[in-house]
Amino acid sequence: MTAQRTPMRTIKEVLRLRYEAKLSLRKISVSLKIALGTVSLHLDRAAKAGLSWPIPSDIDEQALEVMLFPNFTPSVRAGYVEPDYVMMHNELKRKGVTKQLLWEEYKQIHGTNSYQYSQFCQRYRDWVKTLKRSMRQVHVAGEKLFIDYCGPTIPIVNPDTGECRSAQIIVFVWGASTYTYVEATQSQKKSDWIESHVNAFSFFGGVPEILVPDNLKSAVTKACRYEPQINTSYQHMASHYNTVIIPARPYKPKDKAKAENAVLIVERWIMARLRHITFFTLAELNQTIRVLLDDLNQRPFKKLPGTRLSQFELLDKPAMQPLPSMRYEYIEFKLARVNIDYHFIFDKHFYSVPHHLVKHQVEVQASRDGVAVFFKGKQVARHARSYREGSFSTMASHMPQAHRKHKEWTPGRLLNWAKEKDSLNNHDNIRGSKYYH
Repeated sequence: MTAQRTPMRTIKEVLRLRYEAKLSLRKISVSLKIALGTVSLHLDRAAKAGLSWPIPSDIDEQALEVMLFPNFTPSVRAGYVEPDYVMMHNELKRKGVTKQLLWEEYKQIHGTNSYQYSQFCQRYRDWVKTLKRSMRQVHVAGEKLFIDYCGPTIPIVNPDTGECRSAQIIVFVWGASTYTYVEATQSQKKSDWIESHVNAFSFFGGVPEILVPDNLKSAVTKACRYEPQINTSYQHMASHYNTVIIPARPYKPKDKAKAENAVLIVERWIMARLRHITFFTLAELNQTIRVLLDDLNQRPFKKLPGTRLSQFELLDKPAMQPLPSMRYEYIEFKLARVNIDYHFIFDKHFYSVPHHLVKHQVEVQASRDGVAVFFKGKQVARHARSYREGSFSTMASHMPQAHRKHKEWTPGRLLNWAKEKDSLNNHDNIRGSKYYH
C-alpha cells in the first residue's frame, strides 16, 4: 500500500504504536498489516513535519494530511519516467484520443523505463483526483430527458440521381432509467429538431419535467452559463407540453454525461451495424433504426439488474407527465417590419396587415398552413401560408379606402366603363343630329 493511499487513522495508529507503545517497526507492520517500508515512510514524514506524540488536539485529520503530504504527487518508481499528466489531460479532450493511444506513444518514447498500461491509467486517475472536485449527479425518476446529436451521420442515396445526403441522428435518453429514443432527420434545423421532440414524447408516452439539450442554435439562441436565451419556437413547444428547458452549461460536459454516454452507445450498437447498408429514403432508415433501438432498450445491463425498458417502466414511466390532448404543431416565430405598402415579407412571400401598422414591428407566427400576425400581443391578421416566392397575399380590409376604390377598377370593369361611355357618346351624337335637322 502506497503512502498516499493509507487512511489517516492508520498513520495516527503508526505514530501511537511507535511513540506510546514503543513497538519496533516490524511489529507495527505485522500489527497493522502494512508494509515495513510504509511504516518507515510515515515515521520519516512525521519527523520532517515536526510532529510529536500525542498529536495536538487542534490538529484535525485534514491539517495532519497537509503536514504529512504538502506536495502530493504520485510516487515515482526507480528508473521509471512519469507520464506528462497535464498533456494527457488536455489531449484526452480531443475527439478520438484515448488513453490506449497516449500510452502507446509514451511507451514508444521511453521504452523499458515506461509503466505498463494498467499502472499508466491508474496513476493518471490518481492525478485527476487532485484536480477540482465534481458533484455526482443523482437523477430523479421522470425528471430529466437529455438530448444530443451523434457526431457521425448516415448517408441516404437518391436512387434516381445518385445524389447522397447525410441524415442527422438525434438521441433522447432518460436520466434515471437510461431508456433511449433514436431518430434520423434531414437536418438539425429548428423544424426537424422540434419535430423529433414531438416524436420522442409520443414514443415515451409522456413528458419529462426538464429537457436538457446541448447549446445548438435550434435550442439556444444565445449560450450563457447562467441565463441562456432559449429559441422562441422551442420554448413554445415546451410550454405546450408543460415542461422546462435547462440547457447544459457551455464547456461543462458532465452536465450532459448521460447524453454523451447514450450517443456513444448508439454509435456503437446502432450506427456501426448500419455501415454496410445503403438507404434510399429517410423512412427506410428510421424503420431499421427502430428495430435496433428495441434491441438496445431490451439488452440486459452488465452491472445492474434488468434492461433500459424494465427500468423505464419501473422508474420514469410512472413519474413522467402525461401527454396533452393535442399533438404539437411546429410554429416558426419571427419579428418583421411593415413596409410602406402595408406588407411584410416572410419566407420570401409578402403578406398584408392593416395599413395603420406601416413602419411598426409585428410578430409573425407561421405554421405549415397559416401565417398569424400579432401586434403588442393582439392578433391583427391571418393569412393562408403561401410558398410562392415574390408573390403577394393582400386582404382588401387592410387597404386604405382610396386604395380599395382604386383596386375596384379591374380591367373588366374598365372595359365595361368604356363601353358604357361609348354608348352614351353615341346616344348623345344621335340626339344632336336630330336636333340639327
